[in-house]
Amino acid sequence: MPGGTLQRSGKKLVRAGTTVDQMVRAISDRIVTGVLQPGEKLDETALADRYAVSRTPVREALSRLSAMGLVDRRPNRGAIVAIVTPHYLASMFEGMAELEGICAKLCAERMTVSERRALQRHHQDAARLVRAGAEDDYEQFNTEFHTRLYLGAHSPHVAELTTQTRDRLSPFRRAQFRIAGRLSKSWQEHDAIVTAILRGDAETSQRAATAHVAIVSEASSIFALSAPNPRQQ
Repeated sequence: MPGGTLQRSGKKLVRAGTTVDQMVRAISDRIVTGVLQPGEKLDETALADRYAVSRTPVREALSRLSAMGLVDRRPNRGAIVAIVTPHYLASMFEGMAELEGICAKLCAERMTVSERRALQRHHQDAARLVRAGAEDDYEQFNTEFHTRLYLGAHSPHVAELTTQTRDRLSPFRRAQFRIAGRLSKSWQEHDAIVTAILRGDAETSQRAATAHVAIVSEASSIFALSAPNPRQQ
């Protein structure tokens, strides 16, 4: 059953049948948090054993990680962890902030009444996740919240560009939620965006969304780039 677990040699592994999405998430998180270091070789056989799968889904996962810029794949030399410099990471977040700002602006101008109501309900429902400190559930909410903004902009090309950029940044964006108090602050930042959209205030919506991503960038990079390497402790 995908997503289940089993025990092998005392290690908790993802059950055979693990989806490529799950492996991409697991490996990218290990890269972002410093467990896997830049330049480190990613052995397909070792990864297949770790996640209890065949090498075919491992190759697909590595291909997707390469497209995200987290892995370098070289002919006849296998895959290694890529070097993501702070400058390049900052430039990606800079682009993300502008794209999300455009989406929020267009939402304020173009969202239908039903879309606005759905956005408001979804946002208010997330408050209980913050109170419960439900990090994983809130992370799922966060992804859906931003997707609503991309679709609510009613601009397919902008939505496509924004989604592609988000996919590349997703491991770094997840890292922010490991910082104490970040869930509450994230919800408050969303609240400013939602309030402006519901008022039809395009300019304020854009500023709030751009500022939100700038804060996410700082929070994510602080955790990701300063995370200790367990092998050095």
